[in-house]
Amino acid sequence: MGRWGGAGFVTIPSLSAAEILAPAPPGYPRGVSILDVTHLFHTALAAEPERLHFAAHSHHLWPDAARAAHMRGFDDAVHLADEKWGRFFSEVYPACQAGVARTLGVSDPKRVAFSANTHDLILRLMSALPAWNEHRPLRVLSTDAEFHSFTRQMKRFEESGRIQWTQVAAEPFSTLPERFEAAATDGPWDLVFASHVFFSSGHAFDEVFDLLAALPEETACVVDGYHGFFALPTDLGPHTDRLYYMSGGYKYAMAGEGVSFIVAPEGREERPEFTGWFAGFESLEGEQGERTEYDGGAARFLGATFEPTPFHRLQAVFDVLDREGLSVAEIHGHVVALQERFLEQVSAGRAGPLCVDELMPGRSEVSGARRGHFLTFRRSDAQALQRRLLAARVVTDARADRLRFGFGLYQRPADVDRLVERLASLD
Repeated sequence: MGRWGGAGFVTIPSLSAAEILAPAPPGYPRGVSILDVTHLFHTALAAEPERLHFAAHSHHLWPDAARAAHMRGFDDAVHLADEKWGRFFSEVYPACQAGVARTLGVSDPKRVAFSANTHDLILRLMSALPAWNEHRPLRVLSTDAEFHSFTRQMKRFEESGRIQWTQVAAEPFSTLPERFEAAATDGPWDLVFASHVFFSSGHAFDEVFDLLAALPEETACVVDGYHGFFALPTDLGPHTDRLYYMSGGYKYAMAGEGVSFIVAPEGREERPEFTGWFAGFESLEGEQGERTEYDGGAARFLGATFEPTPFHRLQAVFDVLDREGLSVAEIHGHVVALQERFLEQVSAGRAGPLCVDELMPGRSEVSGARRGHFLTFRRSDAQALQRRLLAARVVTDARADRLRFGFGLYQRPADVDRLVERLASLD
C-alpha cells in the first residue's frame, strides 16, 4: 500500500502473516496479543519509511485522525470566525473533558480543566493554597525524579523564599514507597507532588495514589501523570475526591503540544491568584462585582485564551480509538510485548553495544506492569550513542547518562527486529 509523503509517493510494507501471528515473547501473559494498527498512522510512517521512531515517550507520532482534526480547527476559524468559541465550548471542549474522564474512571467530566501545559496548572494550584495567601513559604514535598519544569520552578521558588522544599530520593525503587510514606507523614505539608511514572527511568510508582490519598485533607496532593496517562491503565475513580491529577496530550494521547489538563477534587473551593478570563467564562456577560468570582468545578483553574486546535486533535484521538475498540489496557499490553521482545534480544547479546545489566529498573526488579512505555539504559556514553543511533535513522533520546527507547502503538514486531539489527551494526 502507498501514501503521499513529503517527498512524493512512498511505499509502506504490508504486515506479513507471520508478523500478524507472532506469538507474545516468552513469559508474557497468555491472551495478550501484539496489535497492528499502522493503518492509523499512514502519514507519519510514510513521511520517512526508513526512520525507526523509538521516542514515543518524547514525541508520539500523530495518527492520521489528528491531521484531519487539525484542519477542522482551521475550518472553524475561517468559517465561524468569532463564533468558533461557541462551538468549541459546546462541543469540542466537553468531548475532551469526557474523554479524559472516561480514560481515568472519573465520574464527573466537569472535574477536568485544561491549559496549554501543566506548568501553568501547578502555578495556579499553588497560588490557591492557604499558605500562598498567608504569605509564608509553602512546605513542598516531592521525589528527586520529577520533570524539569517542576524541579526548575521549585528550585527558583526555593531561591526566592516562596517554598521550603524536601525531596525524597526515588532510588532505590524497591524502598521508595516506605521512604516516601515516612516523609509524607512527617509533615505538615502544603503540597505533596509525585509522578506516577518517572520521566528519568520509566519506573511506575503505583503506590503513589494510595499514599497521597491517605494524607491529611488540608494537604494538596498532586499526581503527575504525564508519563502515565494513556500509557498505563489508571483508575483515578477511588481518589477523585482527594487527589489532583495532571497530564497532557503531548505524549501517549497522541494529540501533540498545547493541551494539558488537571483533574480537581470537589469541595475545596480554591480561588487561584493566577487566573484568567476563562475561569469566569460562564458569568462573563453578567455584572462584575468587587470580588473575583470563579466558575464551578475544575473551571476555576482555567487561564486565558488558548489555542483550540490541539483540542480538536485530542477529541479525534479519543474518537478514532473508540471506533477501533482500543483501550488503554490493550495499548499497554501491546507496548509491553514489544518491550519484552526487545529485551529478550538485548539479553541474548544481539543488540550491539546495549547490555541488559544497564537497564533501569532492572528486569529482576520490576515486571512490565511496573514500567512505563519506555526503557531506560544507564550508560556513560548515552549522549554519544543516541547521536550514533540518530545517524542510523533510529530516533531515541538521552537524558544525562540515560538512553531512553520509547515504544508506541504504531510499532510492530518487525520494527523491534530492525532496531536490534541497527544496534548490532554499531559494533
